[in-house]
Amino acid sequence: MQQKVQSYIERQQLLNPKARVIVGVSGGTDSVVLLHILHVLGYECVVAHCNFHLRMEESDRDEEFVRALSKTMKLPFYSIDFDTVSYADRHGISIEMAARDLRYEWFHDLLKKLDAEAIAVAHHADDSIETMLMNLVRGTGLRGLSGIRPRNKKVIRPLLCCNRQELENYLIRYDLEHVEDSTNASVDYQRNKFRNEVLPLLEEINPSLRQTLYESLKRFEGTTAIYAQAIDTIREKIAETADGLTKLNIDIIKQQVHIPTVMYEILHPFGFSGATIEQVTENLDAVSGKTFYSDTHRLIKDRKYLIISPKDDDTVDEYYITQPDAVIDQPFGLELKTLKLTPDFSISRSAKRVHIDASKLAFPLQLRRWREGDVFYPFGMKQRKKVSDFFIDNKLSLLEKEQSWLLVSGNDIVWIVGQRLDDRFRITGETTEVVELSINN
Repeated sequence: MQQKVQSYIERQQLLNPKARVIVGVSGGTDSVVLLHILHVLGYECVVAHCNFHLRMEESDRDEEFVRALSKTMKLPFYSIDFDTVSYADRHGISIEMAARDLRYEWFHDLLKKLDAEAIAVAHHADDSIETMLMNLVRGTGLRGLSGIRPRNKKVIRPLLCCNRQELENYLIRYDLEHVEDSTNASVDYQRNKFRNEVLPLLEEINPSLRQTLYESLKRFEGTTAIYAQAIDTIREKIAETADGLTKLNIDIIKQQVHIPTVMYEILHPFGFSGATIEQVTENLDAVSGKTFYSDTHRLIKDRKYLIISPKDDDTVDEYYITQPDAVIDQPFGLELKTLKLTPDFSISRSAKRVHIDASKLAFPLQLRRWREGDVFYPFGMKQRKKVSDFFIDNKLSLLEKEQSWLLVSGNDIVWIVGQRLDDRFRITGETTEVVELSINN
């Protein structure tokens, strides 16, 4: 079985040879077997034990057992105590979820502190089968039918290639001591309910159920890998990301075989719920301006695109610049410098850096969002133009319009920042002093 686990580690690329690894050890069969196998295989094991104080004296018994086991194996041992019930109450979550959050947060802290390569936990094939069934009952997609993943970032599961019976046989063969968790025989926890009640009922219908489901898991895992690869290919065709914005091409979306599935896979990572994604899909042909929200992002329909951006919680729409030589960092980096106009002075032609006749500015200058009805005289023109028409002519998206800022002197627009200078503030033959405005980021 040791070789079986080593082959699985290599196949899944879970660990490099002799890597330092944090091993989560509760003291039960699964984690004791995991520790023993990794130790025998030559990995540098660090034992980590969490005392959640959920089972009275049993919790302290488990900690002492794991401490003694580590000493016997001459392995470094780390433990931590948690008030799990209080944490769950404070955060309004279940005891199981609280224990999970606390455990993995500490494991990751330990990983960084000890410069370890990974965190190994003892989930096995039967756990993966139970996860698949639980996901199926709650409702899931293809990924949920694949059970537990061998790797989730720094967390690895080297025993997924083994079932519970194999672990118990290993325990007996090597005469390994362990402790029993009284909750494993109860039905107080959802997973144990599936393990001790649901699965035995299903096995009455199919005595080979576990093997059947395990084979299905392997097929689902392969199918999921192919599916993920296909979604990545589709995403590359549909999505374009730049400057924190993601643009989805609606015409290409409409070419897909199953649009709802593609939309779910692309939008779900941005936090959009299934119900919201359905609404977005139904509104692909809606007028521009239709907007949808997740907790973290906003999606806006703009002509032939869906544009996704992080939610902007900044409600400040006006800033003031009180002097000609200044550097500001809100709402973006902007530098103002006063320069003398010399014979060899070179006027900038960049939209990100402009030169203005200093005598025409009246401080304080105002930096604000554009508004409907704003007008200015575009550089090179003697007639005024609505800012909204300027945006239309330059084919700005709705989001780009929203993110546009104006620099204003008195009641006059000086500069649509980063886009166009107002002609009234240009340098002329009478200019003696210049203010240089440049965007830093």
